[in-house]
Amino acid sequence: MEATAFCPAHITGFFKAHLEGHGDNLESLGSMGAGFSINQGVTTKVKIETKDNQKSNFKITTHGYQSDKTDVSQYVLNEFLKLGEFSDKFFDIEHNISVPVGYGLGSSSAVALSLSFALDQALETKLEKTIIGQIAHNAEINCKTGLGDVLASYHGGFEIRVKPGAPGIGHVEKIPTEKISIIMICFSPISTNKFIKERLSQINGLGGKMVNQLIESKDYDHFQDMSLEFAKYVDVMTPRMQKIVKELSENNIKCGIALFGETIFSMIPQKEESKVLDILQKYSDGILIKSVLDDDGARVLNN
Repeated sequence: MEATAFCPAHITGFFKAHLEGHGDNLESLGSMGAGFSINQGVTTKVKIETKDNQKSNFKITTHGYQSDKTDVSQYVLNEFLKLGEFSDKFFDIEHNISVPVGYGLGSSSAVALSLSFALDQALETKLEKTIIGQIAHNAEINCKTGLGDVLASYHGGFEIRVKPGAPGIGHVEKIPTEKISIIMICFSPISTNKFIKERLSQINGLGGKMVNQLIESKDYDHFQDMSLEFAKYVDVMTPRMQKIVKELSENNIKCGIALFGETIFSMIPQKEESKVLDILQKYSDGILIKSVLDDDGARVLNN
């Protein structure tokens, strides 16, 4: 039994965290906010065989960009193991990660959600799609690796998360967008957990207002302006980021900041691609990513 699934990477431009008031109900925790999914992300393959003499019942390997933790994957696997009698099975899990880990690109949620879809397919558990998403969301909240990326990348596209929570509980409003390019440069990771703990009241005050403003405008240029304002307000801008933002601005190019990472993104009409690339390619110490929106969200791939 085997299956493969894909989940797009997701970038958040601003958010409002919802972390209290629901006891142990992880599905109701999360965030409101806005962001977009891109057509790079995580592809996960699950192969299930009969267990031989292996001490463990699973093996997790990662190709491409590396993650230093497997707790999100183990959480998802353990949730599926509760659904049946699988003690005689060995789970060979392969994650292929095509975006840098820890740079604000939602890689942990893409790991969790792609694995959840692949396990449902391989085990033939036939869960409702929202339940598959809830398992991944709970893994993120429990492991403290993210808040709203699972809900967003489950749906894909350019979205506003108007109600926090897991798929089936939280709600998104997808914003139709002309065909645009997304160009990003990533320099270094930032600890999401650290920022959420230290800056929560600051973050929530501004993030909530911005959600309401974007619901009104539904405009990706406005979104980028707000993302920049949000990043400055919560003080995540490094001198290097400020320098690049200034140069892009002087060339009339809008940009925003991925939360949380030392990552700058620009959502632009395709005809302006070369102008942005000319500026960003000068910074050879960064990882340059050229992409487009992924409108489909997480899904099983045909093997």
